[in-house]
Amino acid sequence: MPPPQTATAPAKGRKKGRKTKGLRSDSGKKKPPEVEKQTQTSSAFLFSQVLKQVHPDIGISSKAMNIMNSCVNDMFERIAADASRLAQYSKHTTLTSRDLQTAV
Repeated sequence: MPPPQTATAPAKGRKKGRKTKGLRSDSGKKKPPEVEKQTQTSSAFLFSQVLKQVHPDIGISSKAMNIMNSCVNDMFERIAADASRLAQYSKHTTLTSRDLQTAV
C-alpha cells in the first residue's frame, strides 16, 4: 500500500488573466452592484405536474394558476400563524410538529 500523498500549496506568483474591478459607464463612474432578485416560491409547477398525472388532456390557465397559488400561500400563512401562536402560549421558541398538527 503506497503512503498517502500530501497536498502541496499552489505556487505563489502572478496569476494569468486580468481582474475586473468594476464596470464603468461612459461617464467614467462605477455602476452600483446588481442586486439579486428574490425568488418567489410558487406551487404552480407542482399543480401542473399533478394535473397532468390525473388528467393528461386538461390544462390550466395562468389566472387559475395564480388563484390556486394564492390559496395555498394563504392557507400556509394561516397555519403557520396559528402554530406560532400555540408555541407562544406554551412558551416555546421552536415550532414543533405537534404545534403544526394542532394548528391544522
